[in-house]
Amino acid sequence: MSCCHGKQSGECVCDVVSKIVKAQDEVAAAQDNCCTTGCENSIEQLLSPTTVNGNGPTTIPFVLYCKGDCDLFFATGLVQENTSLECIETPVFKAKKIKKGCCAELELLEFDTDNGIGLHHHSSKDKCNFIPQDATGNFIETGVCITVDLHCFCAIQCLNPVTPLPAPVVSPIGKDC
Repeated sequence: MSCCHGKQSGECVCDVVSKIVKAQDEVAAAQDNCCTTGCENSIEQLLSPTTVNGNGPTTIPFVLYCKGDCDLFFATGLVQENTSLECIETPVFKAKKIKKGCCAELELLEFDTDNGIGLHHHSSKDKCNFIPQDATGNFIETGVCITVDLHCFCAIQCLNPVTPLPAPVVSPIGKDC
């Protein structure tokens, strides 16, 4: 796999993530600010007339590959649940913002599963074994964001557009919902 050869600006991952953010912003504006393979196809699907009218997906989830070894990039983040911290590890992201210098704020997305347990259960980085066997094809927002330098990545793979499920609400300590 070669990195960024062609007519790109030399910042191909940054360029694609910028397009994703722009497309998602258009959809969010059309939806009152609610938040096949290939990025161009995913962007076209997101901006299709049914989506812009408020009837379709809101997000293009994607994975990134690091420069050098071209391995899939896994991010980890911490979320507080009651009195403990839980670690979230995932290779799937939602672009939230592009910042100065080709930095991006990315939200970590978790796999939705048939049994409803989608968060915090990934441990294997061996090929695609990190995908739960009962994954539904949708994702769960985590609310956990990281800022990355998009220059550190060689490749991006977009997944089909989806509307992620909202992050689970954590009950306050000592109170029932």
